[in-house]
Amino acid sequence: MHEDFLHYLWKHKKIDVLNLVTTDFETIEIVSEGQHNLNSGPDFFNAQLRIAEQHWAGNVEIHLKSSDWFLHNHETDKAYDNVILHVVWEHDTDVFRKDNSKLPTLVLKNFVNEATIKNYHALMNNKEQWINCENDFGKVEEFIIQNWLKRLYFERLENKTELILEHLKKSNNDWESVLFKMLAKNFGLKVNGDAFLSLANSVDFFVIRKLQSNIKQLEALFFGQANLLNETIEDAYYKNLQYEYNYLKQKFKLNNDGVLPFQYFRLRPINFPTIRIAQLAMIYGSQQNLFSKLIGLNKLKDFYSIFSNHTTEFWQSHYKFSRSSKPMKKSISKSFIDLLLINTIIPLQYCYQKQNGIDNHEDILKLIQEIKSEKNGIVDKFQSLKPVSISAMESQALLQLKNLYCDKNKCLQCVIGNNILKG
Repeated sequence: MHEDFLHYLWKHKKIDVLNLVTTDFETIEIVSEGQHNLNSGPDFFNAQLRIAEQHWAGNVEIHLKSSDWFLHNHETDKAYDNVILHVVWEHDTDVFRKDNSKLPTLVLKNFVNEATIKNYHALMNNKEQWINCENDFGKVEEFIIQNWLKRLYFERLENKTELILEHLKKSNNDWESVLFKMLAKNFGLKVNGDAFLSLANSVDFFVIRKLQSNIKQLEALFFGQANLLNETIEDAYYKNLQYEYNYLKQKFKLNNDGVLPFQYFRLRPINFPTIRIAQLAMIYGSQQNLFSKLIGLNKLKDFYSIFSNHTTEFWQSHYKFSRSSKPMKKSISKSFIDLLLINTIIPLQYCYQKQNGIDNHEDILKLIQEIKSEKNGIVDKFQSLKPVSISAMESQALLQLKNLYCDKNKCLQCVIGNNILKG
């Protein structure tokens, strides 16, 4: 038995509320269970109870055993002076207030349905399974799962908002700069994401603004900062980039000591950092005020139109500087643009709207639901239990569910877990 289960029982009134009595057989009526406190202090604030016909307003503290009150030194903590009810699973000692009056105690195990306890143990004792509810997930109603996944998706957006706000603070509220850093990170995908972000962080965005009308200088800036112009290669394009970068390095006092090395191992050639850097340079060389354009868009085709860039001519016949390849346009694919939308554009839209008091959640939901579901190990496993992921909204929500609820055994904070507990 864990204390969070007792919190769940009290918070959701999964007890025989009509027949509650204290250890002294005084009747208890729950007028309000109070506000669940997840920080230090009593477990539920501002509860309202009627105990033996007297109305009480104050806090509720919950423990597995009554003696835990002393184990946690609550008797010396003023924060617990306003506790009006001690809720426990087992009563092994009385607790007294400072005026020596006995604190009313409710023993929960006397008022909980046996089926609820059985379902709880069955759910929480499946440690060897992929998720605790692996045997029951497929039985949960579609309506319950879909509504929970919508809530989880916006919870995931809220989590991403924290990182965006950090970037925003460091850039003095320059949304264009934040967009560039987040786009750069996602252009690197998982393998080179940190390296691309270090590249973006190595250049003040005002330099990029200065060079946006000159694609050659942008390429020189990006490749130079990425430490990819340090070789001796007998190629006119490469030498031109070196010349331009040396000029820019002097002019803007550039430093790239902190830029991480880029990886090529096990990457498809289209995902080589050289190609992604060239594509990123082309986007910023062809789009002025990119954030201003993206923030108001809500149709998938419009995003595809903006990002459907290819590279300059050299990269149409190269994947690396030193080796030519069969000529082909290396356009940004729709699937890659989908990733940019999922991980960068939509979270930025959500954060921007929230910061400016705009409630446009329906448009965000409609847009993410237009994007196909991602395919990865987590999503595929959930799909094998019950086909629930139709769009990127569900696949993102399933990642949130697995990483922040299932893996942390937060079944009692999960709507699906709650539904299974009902039996």
